[in-house]
Amino acid sequence: MFLSLILALGGLIDSIYLTWEHYNNIIPPCTINHFLPILSDCGKVLRSSYSIMFGIPLALFGVIHYGILTVVIIAIFASRKKVLKQWLVFQSMVGALFSVYFMYLQLVVLKSICLYCTLSALFSFTLVILVCFKYCKERLEMQLSLFAFLYQYFIKPIFFLIPAETIHEVMVKVGELLGKTFLKKIIASQHVITDSSLKQKLAGINFDNPIGLAAGFDYDAHLTQILYPLGFGFQTVGTITNHPYKGNPPPRLGRLPKSKSLMVNKGFKNLGAQKIAQQLKKINFKIPLGISIGLTNNKKITTIKEAVDDIVKTFKIFEKEKIKNSFYELNISCPNLINTKLSFYPPKNLTYLLSSISYLRILKPVFVKMPIEKTNREFSEMLNVIINYPFIKGIIIGNLQKNRKEPSFIPEEVKKFKVGNFSGKPCEQRSNELIKLTYKNYKNKLIIIGCGGIFNGSDAYKKIKLGASLVQLITGMIYQGPQLISQINLDLIELLKKDGFKNINQAIGHTLLGQTL
Repeated sequence: MFLSLILALGGLIDSIYLTWEHYNNIIPPCTINHFLPILSDCGKVLRSSYSIMFGIPLALFGVIHYGILTVVIIAIFASRKKVLKQWLVFQSMVGALFSVYFMYLQLVVLKSICLYCTLSALFSFTLVILVCFKYCKERLEMQLSLFAFLYQYFIKPIFFLIPAETIHEVMVKVGELLGKTFLKKIIASQHVITDSSLKQKLAGINFDNPIGLAAGFDYDAHLTQILYPLGFGFQTVGTITNHPYKGNPPPRLGRLPKSKSLMVNKGFKNLGAQKIAQQLKKINFKIPLGISIGLTNNKKITTIKEAVDDIVKTFKIFEKEKIKNSFYELNISCPNLINTKLSFYPPKNLTYLLSSISYLRILKPVFVKMPIEKTNREFSEMLNVIINYPFIKGIIIGNLQKNRKEPSFIPEEVKKFKVGNFSGKPCEQRSNELIKLTYKNYKNKLIIIGCGGIFNGSDAYKKIKLGASLVQLITGMIYQGPQLISQINLDLIELLKKDGFKNINQAIGHTLLGQTL
């Protein structure tokens, strides 16, 4: 920082000198140059029409610019406040951009160089390099905030003029394309957050950060190569079924902006296990990949035995192809299926399903995706069954909100949709309640993945402190922008540091310490 101060002072002195020359109408000495008599002509540059903006000499703007930088740097020495660091990054970047423009005018338009102006540009370029290197985290925060602003106020309004399912399909294709190009490395350089405080090893799997993409977005496994560059710590594809399904009759996807929710009615739309397994079997994954498996949405399946056989066959397909996935998700909680009467919620049916899967001797961890509409008693009865099966390492809490009278809904928005169930903020309260319940009673037996209503770092951190080791999202990303994942990770680093935790595992369940449920 001391070198940055020297550079800012150097730029300030240079600008003061040029301002003094301007107002005293003095011809700068570098006009006569024995070495570069043609290229170097300060007088030509400083007396050109480009040297004045709004009737004010650019040199005076330089005095103001470097003067503010000097004051900010001195203030950072005194207080170390984040806002000062962010201001320094921002202003140094703006100064460097203007310096690029001024050098362009000298070299291309005027075809003459002012040594004093070039010296100022050199100060500016060196300063921005030093500042961005020193405060790379603050620079990244600013970049993400800028993209969030552009997305929420310019891009999203355009996207929301297009039917939800259409824009979803387009963005999946764009993401798949980006994942096949060198651009993913550029995206990764601006989004991947690496910090030891976020790293965990759970069920034998290494997670660099706790933020995952939930099942239901990449249901045909097209995005496995672009999610790491966006900052995700893990990902789930699907939900995938034994047989392909084209999706429920429209509408399959809708928006409730005021409720911060999405209407979801896809009903396990996917290409089928065999085709997706072929897609995945030769691919390597930068982050842990989960495969979500569910019951084929087919009215011809009429008995619990047929339903169980259907799910078991899907597991067999993926196990046979030796996909390099890290874990499976067993989705027993989708409320949008044709055959909803074939429920695995009753303990007897759930026992039958898990016992049948256990015979496969799957070595990879399995997580069960749970409903959120059940009572605490019903939910606990399901957990009492799950904990009897060692291959089940944890649960995901949870799936869509079925209660259309949930207080966080804007009633007028819900009434627009006659079908489907809902994601986002309407799921948050019940999800958090069930995370708390599970951690309180089963914390040593089940890993918890929290899902539902995560729109910022505080939302994710709340679930973690209630007992979730990992979290998943979809809706928050759609409303806030794809930069949200990186922003949440940066927020978590700060929140952990603020609470005195060196690693995220120290924060898990911290809210419940000394409390009763």
